[in-house]
Amino acid sequence: MAKTSPSSGRSARSSVWLETRTRRSGRGGGQPSGLDRDRITDATVRLLDAEGLAKFSMRRLATELNVTAMSVYWYVDTKDDLLELALDAVFGELPLPDPEAAGEDWREQLRMLATEYRGLLVRHPWVSPLAGTYLNIGPNNLSFSRVVQRVIRRTGLPDHGLTGAISAVFQFVYGYGTIEGHFFARVADTGMTPDDYFRDVMTTFDGAPTTAEIVEESKKLMAARGGDTVAEMMERDFTFALDLLVAGIEAMVRRDGGKSSPSRP
Repeated sequence: MAKTSPSSGRSARSSVWLETRTRRSGRGGGQPSGLDRDRITDATVRLLDAEGLAKFSMRRLATELNVTAMSVYWYVDTKDDLLELALDAVFGELPLPDPEAAGEDWREQLRMLATEYRGLLVRHPWVSPLAGTYLNIGPNNLSFSRVVQRVIRRTGLPDHGLTGAISAVFQFVYGYGTIEGHFFARVADTGMTPDDYFRDVMTTFDGAPTTAEIVEESKKLMAARGGDTVAEMMERDFTFALDLLVAGIEAMVRRDGGKSSPSRP
């Protein structure tokens, strides 16, 4: 039996992208003038960016669009449908490299994909929980996934290692981008800059006996890492971690004797 979401009661196999029903027209009394699914999706993304996932509702969306809530139902059946549409819409922001382009290095293409995905998670913090809630099989996400698979195939890894490599890189990016997005959202709630917030937190921890020792050790690590701002520190950590993963892929190719990589070293 298919599992259902406790918040929506939907089957685990349910998705707006698998919907085969004809759009019903009775609930709103006819198709609302000037409204379409793209406009509704755009407004959903704007509201999620501005107010967050917890505050989003069909009624709030209808107010944003200056229509009745029933009008929105002419185009979607549930709030879940809208969230799925919004989730795929923002994946359309990601620039995708051409994995088949001659002379392109898979390493740089992989770094580009990882960096762009991180940026997406930070710009839209609501993407993280939704990506784990829905099937996420919209056209933009599938395009992204297809390019990732083709780039990873060019690494020279044997077939049995491809999905593991994808998981290593993009689950790392998912976690990093999610935490980074939460950090900036928390900072925004305080009205402080990220750098002021960081200094304030470190000062607070310095004065607490239970945390002073670990903070002192952390300061040494942060000094060794370098970076004068929070953004620089995050960027250095992300870049180094991603380089470790790329180096790990290269090491596994050598260890497992995979086919030669078609890209330059």
